Amino acid sequence: MPTLKENKTLIAIASLILLFSYLASLFLTSFGSVEVKSLRLDTQNGQYIIYDLYKPKTATKDSKAPFIAIIPGFQRSKEALSNIAIELSRRGYVIALIDPYAQGLSSASLSTRAATTEGYGMFALVEHIHSGAFEFVDTNKIGATGHSMGGNAAIRGADFFGKQATEKNIKSKLDSVYVSGYVLTLRNNILRNSRSNMGVSYALYDEGAFRNELSGWDSANMKIAPESLRVVNNILSTDQQIEEVDLGKYYGSKENNTLRVIFNEPVLHPFQPYNFEATSNQLDYFEKVFGAPKYINSVNQIWHWKEIFTLINMVLALSMLIPLTKLLLSFNFFSSISKNIPVPLNTPKREGKIIFWSIFFISALIACVTFIPMVEVAKILFEDAANRKLTWFFPQRMNNPVMLWAAFNGALGIIIFYLSYKLFGKKNGVSSESWGLKINKNDFFKTIILAFVIFSTFYIFLYINYYLFHVDYRFWFMGVRIFQPEMLIVLMMYFPLFFIFFFSNSLRVNGAMRFKDQPEWLSMLIAGFANSLGLMLIIIIQYFAFFKTGTVFWTTNWLSVNLLFGIVPMMFILPYFNRIFFNMTGRVYLGPLITCLIFIMILSTNTVVYLPID
Repeated sequence: MPTLKENKTLIAIASLILLFSYLASLFLTSFGSVEVKSLRLDTQNGQYIIYDLYKPKTATKDSKAPFIAIIPGFQRSKEALSNIAIELSRRGYVIALIDPYAQGLSSASLSTRAATTEGYGMFALVEHIHSGAFEFVDTNKIGATGHSMGGNAAIRGADFFGKQATEKNIKSKLDSVYVSGYVLTLRNNILRNSRSNMGVSYALYDEGAFRNELSGWDSANMKIAPESLRVVNNILSTDQQIEEVDLGKYYGSKENNTLRVIFNEPVLHPFQPYNFEATSNQLDYFEKVFGAPKYINSVNQIWHWKEIFTLINMVLALSMLIPLTKLLLSFNFFSSISKNIPVPLNTPKREGKIIFWSIFFISALIACVTFIPMVEVAKILFEDAANRKLTWFFPQRMNNPVMLWAAFNGALGIIIFYLSYKLFGKKNGVSSESWGLKINKNDFFKTIILAFVIFSTFYIFLYINYYLFHVDYRFWFMGVRIFQPEMLIVLMMYFPLFFIFFFSNSLRVNGAMRFKDQPEWLSMLIAGFANSLGLMLIIIIQYFAFFKTGTVFWTTNWLSVNLLFGIVPMMFILPYFNRIFFNMTGRVYLGPLITCLIFIMILSTNTVVYLPID
């Protein structure tokens, strides 16, 4: 059995995760002045939303506080906008940070346009709050804010409750909305129904601006954009109509719910919620319409510290896989898995180097040019998910093309690997023994068990950590988060095709990229770029075209390209783990089994999932 000395690294990392989670929780709760807990609200048609309620201690029955619902955008769970919740709640507002329908822990929706028709669950939540669900909430001051598709939900909320107010001749239940990163719904037929104060924040460099009414860079310039002009002119008399918006200027009156303001921060779309200026503008808006129960200057922000601590935890948690695996391999049952590390390849000569680098760049080019076509193929193969219909057949709309891309490039990588050996390597003294493929059935079975034990331990510790401190491992929109049991079924569904890629990477990294006398750091750096360069090229092409023309290269599938911001880091570090686990076992199997289980669960819990409602 292993001694305490042998396990000190594992104990140290686990202790540090708990420490940094505690520190993150201090900022999450504004050092204990805000209570944070998860609640469930059953809505309609068997649907439900899970939301985090941020209740400041200053909010009481005798001192009611304004209420603000926060709606994340497409592909985002509630934790992705915890920064906004932190800043608003520490200023005394009661906050409900929701998991939108089909995202996070909330159920899917029977509507294929849930943001538009149901506000991702926000409409039902506002009705619930307005009915007096919480005695510490001032029901005359209910607001909503959201980013991207969550911004669309906020606009639609102003329209929905505005119509309701007009029909019943009452004040709108949704007093104020703040729309971040979404202007497509700022149309006259929507705006004229609003009875809510409205703030609009749009990124000057928003990649989705090609869909707006103007072209090129002008489409995101909120000074002259028709969308922002309509927001303001909609509440002005005929003789007061403007031709250019004065950014940051408040038009109208909050007393009659016609207050309007436009912001235009110089940032990209996915990073807008994490921009200090954008956050400050949002805080100033709610201070203007509601008056913060506790005034704190908007430039005084603490949310980034929570992000730093949870980022450290994400790194530590993934690093913990290494000592955890070493510990388990020391047990008698698993010890037979460890074999001698095969002899690495000889340093290639000139012809070998030409072949190596040719395969390197050709593979990256193929990875680059096949991604977008796979997005289109996925729309055909997985029609229900692509059309937001509930299904058990590969229900993840955005991960389906990634899976197809991974399976294709993984299989192609194995073919290229074998052909290069058959046509060149074998003739030049390369032995297949160096690949680490040879394994008996008993050890292979134990390897599979070990991978599942490590996966389970990794997530059990996350659940314990989340239970204690209400924080997971993340940085901005990249996160390792908890999940509902149904996601284990989804994981097993996606695992086989993804595993082709993960196994292919392990085989190539350890069978074709280990050379005698080559520094390990250099070997792994090359492997990291080999595995991620193709996807990096997509991002480079997308944004080079964007900054040259004001329009992204891929328009129809621009959201799929944005998805790569979270995938590329995982692709880059994957070879490192495959090499580490190879060095532990001398075989290429344990690495891809562990990384496929964990990385695919990370992908699966950070995307939309259209699972049928029970």
